[in-house]
Amino acid sequence: MKKILIIGGSGFVSTNLIKYLPENWEIFATYNSNIIKSEKIKSFKINLLETPEKIIPIIQNIKPDYIIDTVAFPSVDFCEENHAIADKLHIHATKIISKISNEINSKLLFLSTDAVFEGQLNKKYIETEITNPVNYYGFTKLKAEKIVLASSKNNVVLRTAVIYGVGIQSRFTNWILSYLRDKKPVDPFVDQFNSPTLVDDLSQAIVKILKNDISGLFHATGPTCINRYDFALMLAKEFNLDSNLVKPVTSSQKKQNAPRPISTCLNSSKLEEEINFTFRDLKTGISFIAS
Repeated sequence: MKKILIIGGSGFVSTNLIKYLPENWEIFATYNSNIIKSEKIKSFKINLLETPEKIIPIIQNIKPDYIIDTVAFPSVDFCEENHAIADKLHIHATKIISKISNEINSKLLFLSTDAVFEGQLNKKYIETEITNPVNYYGFTKLKAEKIVLASSKNNVVLRTAVIYGVGIQSRFTNWILSYLRDKKPVDPFVDQFNSPTLVDDLSQAIVKILKNDISGLFHATGPTCINRYDFALMLAKEFNLDSNLVKPVTSSQKKQNAPRPISTCLNSSKLEEEINFTFRDLKTGISFIAS
């Protein structure tokens, strides 16, 4: 029986990933504040900011075949304002997890971000292109990527972006849909482009990576390169909501504390070919969450 430890087990990706794991795998998970209520999951409370070293005996005792590290600050702006705290979670904790996972020969899969790139319009980044993050969130995640990949040739780094799906943990879609249902206007950016990723696709891809013992650096996003305004319009149309409430805004009009790249769309064909899998485009993905 395979053992898997999910760090950040109550998060959006983790709760969806668990649904796709094989029935005969033994599942362990950590959480910070949101208790994991599942009889099939053995969970551990840990604060990786305050006591990251407490993860060491947990990993040593479980001896998991796989470790999935999903922990990250959800706010790019928070990281820009709190460098030392971002370092603790994204860099220091990753060093500890990478070191102990390597010592017991566990495969570590680390979720990274498209924010490691500077961002150029009319292109999709492949894995080998030069990284140059424009904000501190991207900087710390890039540092963490390098730690994970240098720790063991068996490890995996997945760069993903704008993960969406069903439920309130899907932050962008929940914001748009909840506001439009309440007849309230929304103002998504018209000049920031990403590749939205259906959480169910990401979960299935992770399972395929583990089952096939794939290693290395991969992009893992949907194929649609789109700005948030057009994303919101697609949501409004699919859910039969008033698209006139969707008001485009530019980065200069609505200031954010952390600078944002213009376009960090990713090309995921390397991973798709490796695991024989196709990420859904945004139209198909939205239809899936609406069904």
